[in-house]
Formats: sequence, C-alpha cells, structure tokens
Amino acid sequence: MLRVYDDAYFMRQALKQAELAAAAGEIPVGAVVVAGERIIARGYNETERLNDVTAHAEIIALTAAANHLGDKYLRDCTLYVTLEPCPMCAGALAWAQTSRIVYGASDDKRGFMRFGRELLHPKTVLEFGVLHDACADLMTGFFRQRR
Repeated sequence: MLRVYDDAYFMRQALKQAELAAAAGEIPVGAVVVAGERIIARGYNETERLNDVTAHAEIIALTAAANHLGDKYLRDCTLYVTLEPCPMCAGALAWAQTSRIVYGASDDKRGFMRFGRELLHPKTVLEFGVLHDACADLMTGFFRQRR
C-alpha cells in the first residue's frame, strides 16, 4: 500500500498543536492520534487553562481518540507528540494499548525513558527523533522567552 503521508507530516501537525499551546501561554507540547493515515484526534497542553495537572497534550488527544473510536483501546493507532511523554502519559498510553508512539524531542528531566521502555505496553512500537530539532527549538524558544 502506498503511504500518502509520513511521520514527518504527522509530526508537523503535532507541532501546529504545540504552537497553539505556546500562543495560549501553555508549555508547547502538541499531539495527534492517527488511524489509517487519518488524524482522528488532536491535543495540546491545557494545564493552565483547565487548572488541571493531568491536562497534557497526550491525555487530551488520547481522550479525544477514544471518544472518536468509541473504544478505550488505541490498538491500531499512532500517537505523534512533540516531546517525550512523561511517566503519567506513558502509563495512560500503555493502558490504552496504543500501537505506536512517535515523539520528536527527548525530555531528559521528566520523560518516561528515564525509567525504561517498560512503562509502555509490550506491543507498542516506539520511535523518536522525528523533526527533533523543530520540536526542541519550539520548547527552548518558549522557555527562553519566559525568562
């Protein structure tokens, strides 16, 4: 089957979500959930707006995808997120049995990989570094501007 879209395309869509977060004064993390080469859910950090520490981009997108599918499992879905998920989000993605996770920039301080890949579902395929520089630059620029 010919792929019309690639990982870079979908990561650019996640970056658009991250830019919306930054414009709203939120930490610029964006996510999209894809099923069958189609975006079925989008999300960006909304912790400040919702006054909710769990309102991470991944959680927002995960909930929207589950609502779209009418199923709590994302077995045939890929989550694209601009920043390495935190352990909380990795746990939620594991419970959702997300088939594939692709992230852009690593998060050495708060990312789940500090604890190992075992936080994800055993069948989840993990890929990272897609549009790494663009994802990292957005985050770095946001915090530089706030200082």
